[in-house]
Formats: sequence, structure tokens, C-alpha cells
Amino acid sequence: MTSTAPEAQQGNDAGDPARDQPPYWQRRLRRFGHSARPETGLRERLVPPYTRPGRQFWDVLAVPPALADRLVRWSAWGGPLLVALVAGVLRFWNLGSPKAVIFDETYYAKDAWALVNQGYEGAWPKDVDKLILSDPSAVDIPVEPGYVVHPPVGKWIIGFGEQLFGFTPFGWRFIVALLGTLSVLMLCRIGRRLFRSTFLGCLAGTLLAVDGLHFVMSRTALLDLVLMFFVLAAFGCLLVDRDWARRRLAAALPVDEDGVLRPDADVAERLRLGWRPWRIAAGLMLGLAFATKWNGLYILAAFGIMAVLWDVGARRTAGAVQPYRAVALRDLLPAFVSTVPVAIGTYLLSWTGWIVTDKGYYRDWAATEGKGGTWAWLPDWLRSLWHYENQVYDFHVGLTSGHTYQSNPWSWIVLGRPVSYFYEEEPGCAASETGKCAREVLAIGTPLLWWAACVALLYVLWRWFFRRDWRAGAIVCGVAAGWVPWFFYQERTIFLFYAVVFVPFLCLAVTMLVGALLGPATGPSPAGDPAGERRRTLGAIAAGVLVLLIVWNFVYFWPLYTGTSIPENAWRDRMWLDSWV
Repeated sequence: MTSTAPEAQQGNDAGDPARDQPPYWQRRLRRFGHSARPETGLRERLVPPYTRPGRQFWDVLAVPPALADRLVRWSAWGGPLLVALVAGVLRFWNLGSPKAVIFDETYYAKDAWALVNQGYEGAWPKDVDKLILSDPSAVDIPVEPGYVVHPPVGKWIIGFGEQLFGFTPFGWRFIVALLGTLSVLMLCRIGRRLFRSTFLGCLAGTLLAVDGLHFVMSRTALLDLVLMFFVLAAFGCLLVDRDWARRRLAAALPVDEDGVLRPDADVAERLRLGWRPWRIAAGLMLGLAFATKWNGLYILAAFGIMAVLWDVGARRTAGAVQPYRAVALRDLLPAFVSTVPVAIGTYLLSWTGWIVTDKGYYRDWAATEGKGGTWAWLPDWLRSLWHYENQVYDFHVGLTSGHTYQSNPWSWIVLGRPVSYFYEEEPGCAASETGKCAREVLAIGTPLLWWAACVALLYVLWRWFFRRDWRAGAIVCGVAAGWVPWFFYQERTIFLFYAVVFVPFLCLAVTMLVGALLGPATGPSPAGDPAGERRRTLGAIAAGVLVLLIVWNFVYFWPLYTGTSIPENAWRDRMWLDSWV
């Protein structure tokens, strides 16, 4: 896949062609892409090195070795920054269009404006949207508290953009577009660390940059893109923490007289890894995630289990005979303390505006309807908040009213029912066969990317189950944490755009599949192995064609992502499935 080790160890008897050749069965299987598993040292298994382009690559480009080394070092950040720059240009281009309050912006844009100006959400009149668009300065913020069903962090973030650029479509979309751009940068770096390849990391970020659902959500003032950003940031922090902990283990293990790192059960089971700041940072990000939308709680639980299993794998690799016991004794309590209390504390802090203003919805419940009782010794604000949360939970689980664009989570991965955020017909369109043009903002992923992800997920599951590839397990965890919980609420009114939270992990899955098509980064094929060279050439062609088709597909659907006016017949040509209309 993306291994950096040689394909096979050569025999010690150099000069003996018979001894230098791999077994006959391996030579036969090479035509199907098989290569012997390399022998990897303990240090490389604990902290794998990053891949570097072979000397042949630079020779073809006539780049001197010194310059090649500088370019490799530059590309670690330069490549991701370049991908993020392109993603940012796409997301900020004409960000204020359509100049409308589209879909659920009608809730979050107004709640955000009230929140940053008075500390709590107000009860807005139903017909105020047109006035906001025509003259926002003439709109008074309602003092009467409004009943809202999502925590405040996402609305605070939207409100910061409104403070900078005004109570306008550009203002309430600005910070969301910024987070969408930064998430592309993060995924490039996360993919690089996960696959140990700058190229594959930048490819993962590029796929995210051209995913239609991520693109539309980056240009719309809804909460789900904000949730996705914090989830991805938490995953990145845990990934950095994983490398940090394994380097700490490697530094503590003994080295033999030949300078080779050796496993040691005593060190592996007894070493305390100490202060782990990146895990605390992950707890902060996960707290911000579920302080944006409650389904971040499921992701906190899933990522917590994943991080503990990573510790088990690290101690086992270092030589622990009882790795689970070692983790239970040395790592479990610190892991819990550095994530769960930090996340809960972050959640409570996010309600500061509601607490200190003393005017939010249900803010005085404990002092009025909730007087007395078993928990009367707790602060009034805490009891009022707990009551509010219970009411909101009942609302969410009981939300079963029908909606035109609701969909079952089973259909999300194949884009069964996307959500139309904005639609407008324009009569008198000369370029149209029907005399009409159409403008639409459709929250739908890039179809070829998502359909390729269906295959990629099967490959990733295979890698996880049968090859015990931790990278595949991490990707599966990210997808499952964002997707599986919705299957427990199939009677609830839910929408495809909730899936944006696991889109980055779909991009990582497709990247892993592309890496498999390309083959291991091992340089040129051994002499006399034309089948291996042919397999890599075909793999590179297949990977390139797949990526180019995905990019083309994003360009083709661009009018539906941006609300660009196109002839109605061209709009219908893009309705590939009847359920998209």
C-alpha cells in the first residue's frame, strides 16, 4: 500500500542469481501485484518514517540533490498550504450569493446575531428575513428569549463573522467558509501523518476540497460544518498524540550492541507516558464539537475507545506481554481525565452567555417551577440548564414530522436524497429549450467521489479485519462515529447533510484505495520483473483517471453547488437520480 520499506529482503549471498531470486510462487504472484512483506525494525514499527521521492524522480526533473532535499522539506507544509489556498478561493468566491436566507440559515444566522449582541438567543418574528436582507440596521434584536435546540458554540462562531462583516449573507457565512478551508489544510496534514506520505496527504485534502457536500456546507451558515471541523481537529490531535507516545516508548526501550532497538516487556508494561498535551487538546476539540451539536457525544466515546486501543497496540509492539492490563494500569485513567472532564468543562463554559445574562430561555426555571426537590443544593443555573437539556433531548428524539428532503441514513452513502437549500426559476431565459433558467444550491456530495467511497470503505474494512491495519481502523472509526448513531433514530426527521461530519474520513478511505492502486513506494521494479512494473503503471493510470473524474464531476456540478443560473434543461441533465429532484 503506502509502505516505505523495501518490497523484499535480498539474500546474503550477493552474486548468486539463484539465491537472489525470490521463491517461484512469489515470482508467479508478482504479476497480480503481490510482494513479500518487508521485515521492519522495531523503531520503524513504532514510529514509521515518511516516504520520500526516489532519486530517479529527481533525476528525471534534473533537480540537484541539495535542492531536492529542500523541496521535500518545503512540501510537507507547502503542498497542504497550496491545496488549502485553492480550496479557500473556491469557497470564498462570491460567498454572499445567493443573497438570501437559505434553508436553516433562518435559525442560526439570527440566533448567532442575538447571541453575540446580548448573550442569549431571542424569539424572532417569522417574517423578519426579508427585512434583514433589505436593511439589517432596521432590525431590532428581540429581548424575549427564544427556545433553541442546539448548544451555542456553532452560533457563537457564526456570530463572530457577523460582528466582522455585518448581519448579511457574507457575514454569517464567513467563519464557516474559513473553517471549511482550514479543514482542507488539516486533512492534508492528517493524511500525511496517517499514510506517511505528503502526496497522499495532499490528495486527501484535494478530494475534500472538491467534495460538493463539504463545499456547500462551507458556504452555508449551518452548524454541521462547524461540528465537522472540531471532530477532524480532535482526530488530528489524537493522531499527533499517538506518534508522541510511541516515540516516548521507543526512547525508553533498550538498544543492543549492534544499535538495534529491542522490545522489553518490563519497559512496555511499566513506563508511564506522563503529560500528554495533545490528548488534552483533543478533549477540548471534542468538547467544542458536542457544544455545537449533541451528536459530538457519540464521537467523543468512539474516539476515546480508539485512542485507548492505540495505546494497547503501542505497548504490545514495545514488548508488553499483557498490553491490556498495562494500559488499564498506566493509561486508562490519564486518558479519561485528559478528555472527558475537559470536554464536559468546555461544554459548560460554552453556555456562559446564557448563564451570566440571566435572561435566556428556562434560565429562571430552578427559581420558579423547579423550586425544592432532591437537587436543590445545586446552583440554580446548573439545575435550570439540566432541565433545559432534558427538554431539548425530548424534542430531538420526538422530532418525527415529515419533511420534503428528509432521508434515511442507509441512503446517505449513495446520495439517495440530497437537500435543496435554495431554488429559483428565471423565466425568459433565451438559452433554455423550455424558456426557463434555474438556480439551485443543492447539498449533495460529488457523486463519483461518494460512489468511489462505497468501494473504498469495503477495501478499508478488509484492510482492518484481515491485515490488522490500524490506519484502516482509524478511518472506519471516523466514519462509524459520524454515521452509525443516526441508525438508532431512523424514525426521526434527519437529512443527508448531517453526513458532512464524516466526509473527511470518506476522503481518507478513497485516498487509501488510491494508494493501493499506486502500489508501495519502493522505487523501480527489480530487474527481470516487467509484470511488477506493468502493474504499477496500470495502477498509476487507474488512480489518475479516478482522481481526474472526481475533479471533473465537481466542476460539472458546480452550478448546483453555487446557485449559478443555468438553462432548465442543463439543470435536468444534472438530476442523475429521480430522488434528487
